[in-house]
Amino acid sequence: MTTAYTRPGYRVGIRPVRDEDAAAYRAAVLRSMEHITAWNPARPDGFPEILAAQGATMRTFFVVDLADGGLAGKINVANIVRGGFRNATIGYDAYLPYAGTGRMSEGLALVVNRCFAPASRGGLELHRLEVNVQPGNERSIALAKRLGFRHEGFSPRMIHINGAWRDHERFAMTAEEWPGLG
Repeated sequence: MTTAYTRPGYRVGIRPVRDEDAAAYRAAVLRSMEHITAWNPARPDGFPEILAAQGATMRTFFVVDLADGGLAGKINVANIVRGGFRNATIGYDAYLPYAGTGRMSEGLALVVNRCFAPASRGGLELHRLEVNVQPGNERSIALAKRLGFRHEGFSPRMIHINGAWRDHERFAMTAEEWPGLG
């Protein structure tokens, strides 16, 4: 599984989703069902919908382990708005056995870099990114903070997930706050 973007010293790369990823995606979600469903819906057969959603307002990146080519995670850049706002929302799932190994920190850093980079370097030229995390999801909160996202507030009953309206903590970052990857 080839990657489009990586950085020297990183164990992962990122790349946009492709047609031929369906089986690898299904396997990754199936082995990670319990891990994912604590916070997000897990749909192992939902790959066609992910692929169909790609466009001006949605980009999905796979985090790929460089050593074995396995899917370490998925990062959605959703609700992309252009014009004077240039904003998007980031959501992510880590897949077993890679969860908790730091690979999602590397993958998310690569995606944030792509989001803030100019189009001439393959970037999305966004100005602001937001991450929304359920209050009990300590690992995801730690990931957002580790990358420099600042806490902006609390949103009660923000998103309907797994049959209920879930509260979320809001984190954000602007391009000026991102040190970049050099």
